[in-house]
Amino acid sequence: MKLVIALILLIVGTLAFHFWSPWWFTPIASNWGMIDTTVDITLWITGFVFVAVNAFLAYCVYRFRHSPDRRADYEPENKKLETWLTVGTAVGVAAMLAPGLIVWADFVNVPDDATEVEVLGMQWQWQYRLPGADGVLGEVDARLISQDNPFGMSKNDPAGQDDVLVNSNELHLPLDRPVKLLLRSKDVLHNFTVPQFRVKMDLVPGMVTYAWLTPTRTGKFDVLCMELCGIAHYAMRGYVVVEEQADYDAWMAQQSTWADMQAIPAGNADVGKTTYLTCAACHGQQGEGNPAMNAPRLAGLPGWYIARQLKHYKQGIRGAHEDDEYGMQMAPMANVLANDTAIRDVTAYIETLHARPATNTLNGDPARGAGRYVSCGACHGANGEGNSALQAPRLAGQDDWYMKRQLHNFRHGIRGAHKEDTYGHQMVLMARSLKDEQAINDLLAYLNTL
Repeated sequence: MKLVIALILLIVGTLAFHFWSPWWFTPIASNWGMIDTTVDITLWITGFVFVAVNAFLAYCVYRFRHSPDRRADYEPENKKLETWLTVGTAVGVAAMLAPGLIVWADFVNVPDDATEVEVLGMQWQWQYRLPGADGVLGEVDARLISQDNPFGMSKNDPAGQDDVLVNSNELHLPLDRPVKLLLRSKDVLHNFTVPQFRVKMDLVPGMVTYAWLTPTRTGKFDVLCMELCGIAHYAMRGYVVVEEQADYDAWMAQQSTWADMQAIPAGNADVGKTTYLTCAACHGQQGEGNPAMNAPRLAGLPGWYIARQLKHYKQGIRGAHEDDEYGMQMAPMANVLANDTAIRDVTAYIETLHARPATNTLNGDPARGAGRYVSCGACHGANGEGNSALQAPRLAGQDDWYMKRQLHNFRHGIRGAHKEDTYGHQMVLMARSLKDEQAINDLLAYLNTL
């Protein structure tokens, strides 16, 4: 009887959890209601079978329980019962498969008027490319990808000159217009998923996959990678913003094209040298830094990273938190740089500077720190050399006291909490994996050996 009661409670508990569960589908935001219907059909069929099988099992346990005055009847074959089970199973399986095949037939047939949008995935970011006025995406080649050409655009294809390149995790789409997503990976297997759209598809290195949808309501929706793509897989987040046509057109007008990116001149180090005189008061003539001024060394950092930080200070993404005392001092200094040209010039000059290696200021165990650095090295390089493809700066040779302060700021949400600080979000999660101050000291002691 205990087993019978357990089976009955299992059925009742499962049904109760189903009908009163707070976890269910997010409200749909695309044309793929058929996918919800397909899932519902599968759920009802499997749910019916689950209840029927367990109820039958409970009945059999009770009805044919042991009794001294009864003998079991041995019947190894029952053609009638086997026929019913085979037919019933076949009908159930067909009822689950048929809707999926119908949906798949629609899923692989993209409407002729769908706008093509490229989704480019990499560890652990999303980037997007949209067609310009000609409505055609230009040619790309993975062999052409570089820091200055993150999409691998072909300079010889005129169709790509007006392509809109979105070098951020946020994609905007117009309401009620079909879109075909061309999915491409820079490195490993990823999966592009927006739960409210109900569509998901793998990004496979070396090939272009696709999915399509028509957004049906406005809003901001999370983009997830639903493939285990590496150590920071859980931090590979982005957004899709669905908006009215006028708002979409306004957003498009603010984006840069491939032609715009090619027209950006390189920084002028000679001009940047004059601009750097203001920076040198704290950071040193050779960018060696000054602990007394709480100014970290700049020599050895890549120009693209310094430029990003200066822009973040100017935009209030960094240095705006009330507990970021030194960041708040840096923000007005960054605003001295009038425009992007001035930032390119001063970073070009900083890249020419060479300073003595930083000195050790912390007590830690490099041997223990080497183990902790394995996770960091996935982005920053095995020798702390940095990785521009992952937007991870150089760590080797940098001031340990400064890096310790930044790890503290990331851990406590002083840095990396701003919604526009994409890479900061990832660093918050990674910094919090260091459980205490000793773990940080060990890690930095190891970095001092690189």
